[in-house]
Amino acid sequence: MESGSMMAPVCLVENKDKQLSVNPQAVQILEKISQPVVVVAIVGLYRTGKSYLMNCLSGQNQGFPLGSTVRSETKGIWMWCMSHPTKPKHTLVLLDTEGLGDVEKGDPKNDSWIFALAILLSSTFVYNSMSTINNDALEKLGYVTELTELIRAKSSPRSDGIEDSTEFVSFFPDFIWTVRDFTLELKLDGCTITEDEYLENALKMIPDNNPQVHHVSNQSRECIKYFFPRRKCFVFDRPTNDTRLLSLIEYVSENQLNPEFQEKSRNFCSNIFTHARTKTLREGIVVTGNRLGALVQTYVNAINSGAVPCLENAVTALAQRENSAAVQKAAEHYSQQMTQRVRLPTDTLQELLDVHAACEREALAVFMEHSFKDENREFQKKLVESIEKKKEEFILQNKEASVKYCQAQLEKLSEPLRESMSRKAFSVSGGHSLYLEAKKKVEHDYKLVPRKGVKANEVLQDFLQSQAAMEEIILQSDKDLTDAEKATAAELAKKEVAEKKQELQKQQNNEQEQMLKAQERSFLENMNQLKDKMAREWENILREQERILAHKLKIQEELLTQGFKEKYEKLNKEIPPDVKIPIEAKDYEGGSQPAICFIQHPLGWVSQLWGKGPVPIGHLSHPPTKAEGPPVLHSSLPCLVRSYVGKLGSKSKHSHVSEAFIFLVSEPTSATLEPTVSTASLVGLMDVLEEGVGQEQDKGIQGILYLRHHSHMVLVKPEPGCHPVSMMTTSSFLKKP
Repeated sequence: MESGSMMAPVCLVENKDKQLSVNPQAVQILEKISQPVVVVAIVGLYRTGKSYLMNCLSGQNQGFPLGSTVRSETKGIWMWCMSHPTKPKHTLVLLDTEGLGDVEKGDPKNDSWIFALAILLSSTFVYNSMSTINNDALEKLGYVTELTELIRAKSSPRSDGIEDSTEFVSFFPDFIWTVRDFTLELKLDGCTITEDEYLENALKMIPDNNPQVHHVSNQSRECIKYFFPRRKCFVFDRPTNDTRLLSLIEYVSENQLNPEFQEKSRNFCSNIFTHARTKTLREGIVVTGNRLGALVQTYVNAINSGAVPCLENAVTALAQRENSAAVQKAAEHYSQQMTQRVRLPTDTLQELLDVHAACEREALAVFMEHSFKDENREFQKKLVESIEKKKEEFILQNKEASVKYCQAQLEKLSEPLRESMSRKAFSVSGGHSLYLEAKKKVEHDYKLVPRKGVKANEVLQDFLQSQAAMEEIILQSDKDLTDAEKATAAELAKKEVAEKKQELQKQQNNEQEQMLKAQERSFLENMNQLKDKMAREWENILREQERILAHKLKIQEELLTQGFKEKYEKLNKEIPPDVKIPIEAKDYEGGSQPAICFIQHPLGWVSQLWGKGPVPIGHLSHPPTKAEGPPVLHSSLPCLVRSYVGKLGSKSKHSHVSEAFIFLVSEPTSATLEPTVSTASLVGLMDVLEEGVGQEQDKGIQGILYLRHHSHMVLVKPEPGCHPVSMMTTSSFLKKP
């Protein structure tokens, strides 16, 4: 089942007797969904109309149970899967949660866990409340302030002392606040504002001399803004002014509802269908239905064991399961394709190896598509071993098929020869000559048989060897031949046997060489596909890091503007120091101020003194692994620098620039590895330095500053015939403002 469309919702997480449990039936439904999922979860106080909005998204009046009394109707988390109405090959998963703050609950802690699970499982999180967004509403949303105690991004604390919650923004869902029975005018200071502007204004921190006054509501504001960079708001009028109809809302026809409410409902659904994103984990790992089922089990098991759900642990457990399945899926694809494409016996070994290479390439692509977080290439190695074993099996089958086919053909072709021998047709004068003619005919006819396979020569040699004793008898009994002629004939027979053996040995050597080349080709294919996958994954990491950094810088600016300097300084510790260096470099110890191009490897940021801060330019190389050693600058960097310098020279407003330095920033991958610049890249950069930027300006890059550990630089200055390198500290080169 691709999309797993359901006729009605089922309970996904049950909440009974103060214990959460996963419904096996719901997991079975999710396990059958191989498509990516868009997961929309709704949370809010009980009896506020959450289920009605979920039913709107499902296109059904009845689905998630609605209640008309003060008793909360939904318990636990309910799930409804259906084909996505606007995204082909995607499944829309709706999650309706039990109402928060139900007075009949014995343990309010379950509210917090339901809230946290909705965050962890969804790609769009809808918070539903009544009337207006004010301090009271924000205080009731205090669950968001507990998330730092209920969710962990990493299994162990960060070494730099920064709180784990700083990672939340990388995997938290989009946030939508729906306000029901909204009766206020959307105006601020006499001006009409949008719903989103209304939300952002409500989320502004409220300064107060007494921090206890707005402490809880400010905490909620801070967490919402910090954890959820993508936010939206919808305000709804009352569905109807007839209180009798409100209790039967699921049975009320559209023409009985307020037109404004209908329009807002349609806008809400349209926004979800258009903008709700596919559920992903950190580093762009796409969540499918079966992966979602595994995640919910991992999270609930962690909660029931007394632990805190940890994304890193969940991803690790999911990767183990998914990567094992990916190995099996890829291996099966290889076997199926080989079986379909290979007709045994193949004419040559190379023919089989060519098909193997094509099938292996496809199998690797299948594995790369379905695997992630394959640390140390553990599962890729398993796939390589599995494919190698299957290849050997096909080679063996090919040999066996060739032997069987060739023996059958020789049996058929040599039948006249055997009949002649049984009739003693060669036991006459001149019989040896007759025998040789009959044998040559068998060989000639055998040679004409197509697709004999890799064992053709070996089977023929075995056949001829089996005839050697009879040939010797015929030779010695031929009275037409003298002893000398018999000796010559015997010598020729031995020579022919030796030549056949030599020919067979040559074939075996060629096949051995083909096998070695096939292994080399397989290794290169594995490395190329791995490299491409790592590049794609690194692109995802870059986008994620860029988004997080941009979000933090935005919040930092808002905090400073609103006067929250202490919080600004706290957030400032989370901003990578690389981003601040260009600001510190404004006062340059030199004659005229240089233009500084700041390239960080491997994250790929460019900052310019005259620009507006960091600008992403894409990575310069894939992230280094322990096996690869220290990071090395990409060989295409000289081209990038040449292009940059060209643009520098073409800007008239920078005509005062007399020199330019390139900052190449790199972090060591471990305590034992020093970041290095490859000789080839360095020489390439030197070529650019010597070229300059056009004849008329005669301005080029005058040096390269290579930062290490953010505190030391390697200054490389081009000089004729050599490229000396010297060390200096950052403080000795840059004057602090």
